Amino acid sequence: MTQTARADVRRYYRQQRKQLSQHQQHQHAQQLAAHFCRSRLFRSARRLACYLPADGEISPEGIMQKAWQYKKQLYLPILPPTGKSLFFAPYTADTPMKPNCFGIDEPDIHPHHWIRARQLNLILLPLVAFDEQGNRMGMGGGYYDRSLSFSRHHKQWHSPHLIGLAHECQKAEQLPSEPWDVPLHGVATERGFYGGLY
Repeated sequence: MTQTARADVRRYYRQQRKQLSQHQQHQHAQQLAAHFCRSRLFRSARRLACYLPADGEISPEGIMQKAWQYKKQLYLPILPPTGKSLFFAPYTADTPMKPNCFGIDEPDIHPHHWIRARQLNLILLPLVAFDEQGNRMGMGGGYYDRSLSFSRHHKQWHSPHLIGLAHECQKAEQLPSEPWDVPLHGVATERGFYGGLY
């Protein structure tokens, strides 16, 4: 698929999720949290990463609330000032925040407390589109693919588990896969779960 075609697909699915009303967004997030927090993946994870939603992404707020309730260690992605790979910083309801270069809030804490993706048990990723084969289309920056590139060098890896979160309307029949793309273990939407690890 050409870059132009990929941009068209990305534009279409971004528009799909941005057309959802605030009520639909809230309802989908509640439904997602209700079933995902009963999953084995969530229950067994001690260290998990989420994200703060932007651009119509489904909100993991309900999942984060449950993580704190169950005394799990919760992290958010950090864009370092130099380099293209994500770090992850601990996050609580009291963590001071500051906007990154994209205007998305991230924990304002010392880099000494940052960790790498491989130190997590579960990473919940935002996405623009997905298919049932585990392919994910992001916003195009490649941050997650670079940060998770270690997983491509192992035919089967067990940690961290990579789960995309999305609205059902972001599901595509088939997405193109590039050599640098990191496949997901599954995708959770408001309607259920795609993948075999739930």
